[in-house]
Amino acid sequence: MNKLLAALIAATFSIGAFAQTAAPATPASPAPMAAPAAKKDMAAAEPMKKANKANKAKKMRKAKKAMADKAN
Repeated sequence: MNKLLAALIAATFSIGAFAQTAAPATPASPAPMAAPAAKKDMAAAEPMKKANKANKAKKMRKAKKAMADKAN
């Protein structure tokens, strides 16, 4: 009975070790880099960034005012 128990424990550990994933191999070559955006596209996106910042600032002011009103 002791030999059977020892064999079961050894089998459990060996199965657990076998189930472990191997360390990932390093890629043969690095992934290609994305092409940089054209200046025209970047210039077109700039006003949108400014509008988004303005909208966020406006929302923050409203939220702060609402919190102050709620506290009073």
